Amino acid sequence: MKTYSQKGSEIQREWWIIDASTMPLGKLAVIIADKLMGKSKVTYTPHVDNGDYVVVINAKNIQTTGNKMVDKKYYRHSGFPGGLTELKLEEVINKNPRIAIEHAVKGMIPKNKLAADRLGRLRVFDNTEHTHTAQNPKEIK
Repeated sequence: MKTYSQKGSEIQREWWIIDASTMPLGKLAVIIADKLMGKSKVTYTPHVDNGDYVVVINAKNIQTTGNKMVDKKYYRHSGFPGGLTELKLEEVINKNPRIAIEHAVKGMIPKNKLAADRLGRLRVFDNTEHTHTAQNPKEIK
């Protein structure tokens, strides 16, 4: 029996929708990364980008466990001396909740040439309203 290797012409992409207010950020990121990489599909092939599209709603209502809202910090540097900026998770969520979800998912996707395309299929919205109703996304529970 030969090992199956999916070709680019055989890719079938689906749309999924998930509510960010139903589970903690880490568990949410695991499920999103799994769908973006296509690991839940029978036809998963590591070197072929066969993942699906994921729409995340209610990003403003992210849940966390413990004191992560206050203790978890996000860093960025301007490139100039003394240019390190530090933000708490609750500040990031108030400013732009998309950053927190994308950062968590990016950490769970392999760092290779396919990573940018996989993250490009992630759509994050603050409220329950989204612009992808025409794609008829299936709900992840």
